[in-house]
Amino acid sequence: MLDWLAGEATRLSPWDALLRLSVAIVLGGLIGFDREMRRKPAGLRTHILVSLAAALFTLITFELYGEFANEEHEPAADPIRIIEAVTAGVAFLAAGAIIRSRGNVQGLTTGANMWLAGALGVAAGSGYYTVAAIATAFALVVLVVVGWLERKLPTRTSRTRDESDDV
Repeated sequence: MLDWLAGEATRLSPWDALLRLSVAIVLGGLIGFDREMRRKPAGLRTHILVSLAAALFTLITFELYGEFANEEHEPAADPIRIIEAVTAGVAFLAAGAIIRSRGNVQGLTTGANMWLAGALGVAAGSGYYTVAAIATAFALVVLVVVGWLERKLPTRTSRTRDESDDV
């Protein structure tokens, strides 16, 4: 049935595409969950959508790359360009989460999280599940453990309003 829903023959099986997109959703959701629990505007749904979109762009890139390769299997297109475009697009969204007001900077962690969600989506879309899972685990350590340590440290007057208080 899933083969029928694919609509056309693809190089990647629909089941593999489903797995890759699902992994992107789960991993993006894991890092977005921290933002959601802190009631930040860019929370669970935003991070899931960023990761899912990045994975989808990656899958499309693989398909297009295979489609436009010539008979000698020499690439007629550069798939790295799509990853650059995903990175730039996510960076644009992340920059929008960063606010500077009265000498304080807010939203840096949320912006970095969104950028990471894009990278996780690219990794999942590429089928690099282990790398994506390890990066997610490291991100959760940074968000939870390092965030907790930051809150316990005395604040400096020169320190900007930062990761624990961001948008």
